[in-house]
Amino acid sequence: MFFFDPTYLLFALPGLLLALWAQWQVKSAFNTYSKVSTSRHVSGLEAAKILMRNNGLNIGIQGIAGQLTDHYDPRDKSISLSDSSADNSIAAVAVVAHELGHAQQDAENYFPLKLRGAIVPAVQIGGWVGPALFFIGFLIGITELAWLGVLAFALTTIFALVTLPVEFDASNRAMRMLQTSGILVNDELTGARKMLNAAALTYVAAALQSILTMLYYVMLLGGGSRRGRR
Repeated sequence: MFFFDPTYLLFALPGLLLALWAQWQVKSAFNTYSKVSTSRHVSGLEAAKILMRNNGLNIGIQGIAGQLTDHYDPRDKSISLSDSSADNSIAAVAVVAHELGHAQQDAENYFPLKLRGAIVPAVQIGGWVGPALFFIGFLIGITELAWLGVLAFALTTIFALVTLPVEFDASNRAMRMLQTSGILVNDELTGARKMLNAAALTYVAAALQSILTMLYYVMLLGGGSRRGRR
């Protein structure tokens, strides 16, 4: 049977607490700026069309249900905008601009974006196979199998780390597009930056959680904690 190791809390808690803080920051920023209309009365959908035209982005636009479910899909060169992004609000414009930042990355063959997309299939497998192989190998005493699990899980850590420059760069591109377009002005730009910074913190939390989990696995295999079983 699997066992509970109190030492795991030392590795899990920092990432978990940061993740909870990041989620609170995102919800707080969204709740604030989704209620603040732009002074120029531009909705997220209208902002998308303006920014696409200004930056020479020839991509499709489609709707998707929910809030903050927006994303750019490099496979069909389209952005999916959530229900909330059709509104006239600073939050909607900021989110749309961020996704167009990804579209701009794709158009320019931004290497971290390409790398992230290339490793997605392996990450999808390694994310659940890795921990399973690790604990099976660890509990039955097959160290080689446990290390194979660590290597498989390491793909998720690499993915999380590669995601950081992708997301930060997309946010920086978004702010530059908004500044040059004049869609947002003065304090509105500050609000958009707060939205994007809060969202970026969630990716930092995900990377920290992945790194600490992998370090925990390595610590167990290195003899830092006694294995237990029933």
